[in-house]
Amino acid sequence: MSTRPIRKFDTLLGTVNRGRFAEKCDEHLTTALETLEALPNEKGTATITVTVTLTYDSGRIDVKPAVKSKLPEEKAFSPTPFWAFEGGLSVQHPSQMDMFGGPRVAADQDRDRDRDFA
Repeated sequence: MSTRPIRKFDTLLGTVNRGRFAEKCDEHLTTALETLEALPNEKGTATITVTVTLTYDSGRIDVKPAVKSKLPEEKAFSPTPFWAFEGGLSVQHPSQMDMFGGPRVAADQDRDRDRDFA
C-alpha cells in the first residue's frame, strides 16, 4: 500500500474531519458575505479566522482545526437630532425659523382676496 504524503495546506484542510471542516469554513464565508451585502450603509468588515493546531506525539500528528468569524455590528438605525425645548424635545433648532409652517393668516387672507376677484 502506497500513500502520498500531504504537503499542501489546502489539501490538508480538505481532508480534516472528512471534509466537514472545509464545509464549516464555507458556511462562515457565506454568512460573512450575506452580512456584508445586507449592511445599510454599504460598508463594513468581516474577519474569518482559521486556526490549525498540530500536536506531535511519538510519530503521530493530531490536527485540530478551528474557525471563527467576526461580523460587523448591526447598525439598523442612525441617530436623529433633537433639541431641548421647554422641558421636552423638538426636531426644530430653537434659533432657526420654521420655513414650512409659514404664516397661516396670510394664506387665509390670500384665499379671501382671491374670492373677491371671482
